Amino acid sequence: MYRRILVPIDLTDVELAKPAIATAVMMAKESNGSIRLINVLPMTPVMLAEYVPPDFEAQQRASAEEAIAIVAKETGLEPGRVSTVVRQGTIDREILDEAKSTAADLIVMSSHRTGMRTYFLGSNAGHVVRYASCSVLVVRQQSG
Repeated sequence: MYRRILVPIDLTDVELAKPAIATAVMMAKESNGSIRLINVLPMTPVMLAEYVPPDFEAQQRASAEEAIAIVAKETGLEPGRVSTVVRQGTIDREILDEAKSTAADLIVMSSHRTGMRTYFLGSNAGHVVRYASCSVLVVRQQSG
């Protein structure tokens, strides 16, 4: 049913993404599909630019690409069925752009309850759900 599944990953909290990854892997196996893991790096604020090394963003990207490659290997899918991308910008916008550019059938993402402001759905997940042109499955982190 879903052959191209996009899974956003926050590399600062990979544990949060594990239920979404497991769900995406299961769905990809059932449909002989593939998954694409995406990590979005934030832009360096202009006011901090003079305080970071000139190659700061390149270092961040290299670290993220290395970390997401490890996550991809841990999915257990054969290499031809899992791919990765690291983008930079606004999280929800980059996820939506990646979904569109890869013609994703489904976005599977994690969300958690962090407080009243994001009680129903995290702000990034909420924006993706509202504006995605494909189906979105939000996997809640198990409380406990």
